[in-house]
Amino acid sequence: MSMRRTAKRRKAAAAIVIAAGLAFGAVGCGHDSGSPGLAKKPKPPGAHSSPATAPAADSTKVIAVLKGKKGMVLTLNSAVRDAGGFVTVQGVLKNTGAEPFSESSAWRGDETEMQQHGNHLGGATLIDAKERKRYYVLRDTEGRPLATTGIRIIKAGETLPVFMQFPSPPASTTDVEFQLPTFPSANIEITG
Repeated sequence: MSMRRTAKRRKAAAAIVIAAGLAFGAVGCGHDSGSPGLAKKPKPPGAHSSPATAPAADSTKVIAVLKGKKGMVLTLNSAVRDAGGFVTVQGVLKNTGAEPFSESSAWRGDETEMQQHGNHLGGATLIDAKERKRYYVLRDTEGRPLATTGIRIIKAGETLPVFMQFPSPPASTTDVEFQLPTFPSANIEITG
């Protein structure tokens, strides 16, 4: 009889362990619906963003205006350092020309890996002259740039909010040079 009780207890314990495992698995795979104790996994700012979902720039502040080819104007509104060790540059692209602009592929830069992710702003860099370093746009684990992606034809008069995320220079560095292919470079100030 004691063997039967032991067997029943083992089965009950196994059932509890399996039920607990399934419950934890369901919580891990589910979505956070605001329940206390369930934390959302942070997503890097702008990861896989398209022009429609790019973070909004503060258009009231202008830190640089770059005039590119065929009437394209890039107005930079902010370069903010965050606690995670990143600098996010935000702004607005505007086609001030009379014709649609379709040459955005140059903005992704010359690196072979960057060519396979469509048109984006992954070719942007920050140059820290004081430390003699160049910072490239960050990439996710699949090599996609943490920048505005999915850029196609920009119609005449159209504006497009954009962003690019870089590794942060040392805290002592506040002035950097921003570069994007086909635009002149500009000195900008990092805040935050």
